[in-house]
Amino acid sequence: MWRDPARDPGERADALLAGMTLQEKTAQLFGVWVGASDEGAEVAPHQHDMEEPVPLDDLLPHGLGQLTRPFGTTPVDPALGALSLLRTQRRIAGANRFGIPALAHEECLAGFAAWGATAYPVPLSWGATFHPELIQDMAAAIGRDLRAVGVHQGLAPVLDVVRDARWGRVEESIGEDPYLVGTIGTAYVRGLESAGVVATLKHFAGYSASRAGRNLAPVGMGPRERADVILPPFEMAVREGGVRSVMHAYTDTDGIPSAADERLLTGLLRDTWGFEGTVVADYFGIPFLQTLHGVAGSLGEAAAVALTAGVDVEFPTVKAFGAPLRDALARGLVPEAAVDRAVRRVLIQKAQLGLLDADWDPTPAALAGTDAHTDADTADLRGTVDLDTADNRALARRVAEQAVVLLRNDGTLPLAAGRAPARIALIGPNADTPTAVLGCYSFPVHVGSQHPEAPAGIELPTLREALAAEFPDSEIVTAPGTTVDGTGTDGFAEAAELARGAGLVIAVLGDRAGLFGRGTSGEGCDAESLALPGVQEQLLDTLLDTGTPLVVTLLAGRPYALGRAADEAAAIVQTFFPGEEGTTALASVLSGRVAPTGRLPVSVPRLPGAQPSTYLAARLGHATEVSNIDPAPAFGFGHGLTYTTFDWSHLVVENEEAGTDGEFELACTVRNTGARRGTEVVQLYLHDPVASVVQPVQRLIGYVRVGLAPGEAAEVRATVPADLASFTGRDGHRIVEPGELELRFSASSTDARLTARLELTGPVRTVDHRRRLHADFQVTHRQER
Repeated sequence: MWRDPARDPGERADALLAGMTLQEKTAQLFGVWVGASDEGAEVAPHQHDMEEPVPLDDLLPHGLGQLTRPFGTTPVDPALGALSLLRTQRRIAGANRFGIPALAHEECLAGFAAWGATAYPVPLSWGATFHPELIQDMAAAIGRDLRAVGVHQGLAPVLDVVRDARWGRVEESIGEDPYLVGTIGTAYVRGLESAGVVATLKHFAGYSASRAGRNLAPVGMGPRERADVILPPFEMAVREGGVRSVMHAYTDTDGIPSAADERLLTGLLRDTWGFEGTVVADYFGIPFLQTLHGVAGSLGEAAAVALTAGVDVEFPTVKAFGAPLRDALARGLVPEAAVDRAVRRVLIQKAQLGLLDADWDPTPAALAGTDAHTDADTADLRGTVDLDTADNRALARRVAEQAVVLLRNDGTLPLAAGRAPARIALIGPNADTPTAVLGCYSFPVHVGSQHPEAPAGIELPTLREALAAEFPDSEIVTAPGTTVDGTGTDGFAEAAELARGAGLVIAVLGDRAGLFGRGTSGEGCDAESLALPGVQEQLLDTLLDTGTPLVVTLLAGRPYALGRAADEAAAIVQTFFPGEEGTTALASVLSGRVAPTGRLPVSVPRLPGAQPSTYLAARLGHATEVSNIDPAPAFGFGHGLTYTTFDWSHLVVENEEAGTDGEFELACTVRNTGARRGTEVVQLYLHDPVASVVQPVQRLIGYVRVGLAPGEAAEVRATVPADLASFTGRDGHRIVEPGELELRFSASSTDARLTARLELTGPVRTVDHRRRLHADFQVTHRQER
């Protein structure tokens, strides 16, 4: 019965589970970290300093739950990697008595993390687009590539809300606002799942709130911050995205590690929100219960604690859920029913993916029609699978273009035809560096950096090359000035000389992505402050002192304080690791061929040490008379300029009062008063003047992109349910309180344009996970003279 695709997946899983031995059950609960063969042979276990050699011959007769990163471990031609995975799946299915293959997973934080696959912009750039539909399209393309070569699960999106921009993994996050993170992240989930790939939410929950922005540091937030800031994006993706997997966070909150938190992983995620998929461990997260958190005395105890809490699958390899788990079962530390519960979830997912079907075939779509099913010579396969198609690159370019944020402009930009100076000085450590556009989870950085003999696998034009193509009549002269994180200033003199002899200086500053201290941004690359790395700010000041107009461009993984340049630069253009098409996108915005539409997903600080601070601050988090530090940003969340101007007018409030179970309807008119087409991002913020618990001064509750031709206007109408005013009350329940509210149509968190003063009436109302999560926007265009 369990082979029959016409039967319910749960019934199929139950039937299969009933016939399995304990060792066959536990074998479905872990993965093995492997690397595909560039010759098409079977995968080989990956050796890592946190692993012992894995004896596949001993494991496979009992089955295997997962294959970890077959494409993302070593550079491998995609076609031969797919063949390697195919042959391995045959071996796995043939070695166990039920013929069950493994589920293969890969990273896809900025595209499929495989050699030769498209490197899309990082998640912080997704947030900068304020465009969920575009991100859904991107995720669908990533999912199709994953599925085409035999991968079933993608480890994305990251739904951690940025709480401290010093944290190295800010580049992997979508932004500092839970509504933006939730809407963009849910769109990514829908796209990936639409391609038949299991999306994985991470990191559940609180990882981004680690103290002082240090990776894996303890989290000190209270339950209200967790409920109102950290959890909403996950709730939205579970309720609306159809997500099928969740990864626990490494961190502990108030002494409880996420991997051991039954109230979080079972009580909230499953019992309350109704999640039915698998909970997977972040890499080595279960052993960390013993080695880092000290809540288990052995691997067996760690396995028992995690399984009881609700972790179903151990990643990346078997350490706790193998023999140590069976030992814990024998000692009575955990009941076998907990194993059955987890295995059932795994088998249901395999049934949904077709891995249990009677006619299951390991041949992926990319190898369909080839002779890969034979043992014939495979040399002709090399180069036949393209994971970086023209369509992919066009989509990557669209995302990169819409993620460019124009922070400041005195009129110098755009450098349209005839306006570009004859000589442009391109100065900075990222001016002529191909990988400056890539985040730490892109394949060339994440894996390729360990294989310097291998080519990048994709084209990575530098900004120098992109500008030379964009401005063929201008002479581009280049000097690095300094390195990204170096302390030497010997190159300043050459940079200043080039600047003085040019009509315009473009400074190209920012980060170098890396892992665990090998970069200035990325996992384990946390910052002491938000000053530009190394001596880049001093280089910036040197360039300002030359008097030549200066355009600052940033290729970075986090926002940085820019010192004098925030007020003195001719223009500032912010990008967050915009991917392989990023320099082309940046050059097209500088020239004006593409109009900037991006908005900041994180605030850009004025002071490098005024952290942690996001726009979601209560009154005492803003400037006060009792502190000499003003944490106000140089450029606030949601900020972004265009090459045209917009007028906001005609605020209409249909009802100034509504019950705590009702809704408000309001509208405004936005008109393009400039000479070229542009896009305004209308943002709606809620301000609650008096509440029973301290609230942020304002928070985003909705947004909509409005594209307008010159002279064109649009009415933006919003229907706002009272549920969006809810927050966690004193007793821990989410409530809607009566009282005054302000709804602000805004261009950013620091630029409110029209404010509606409203009132909620009636009793305090308790709401739960069934509450409404969105305002409804309607945009009606009309031409005006």
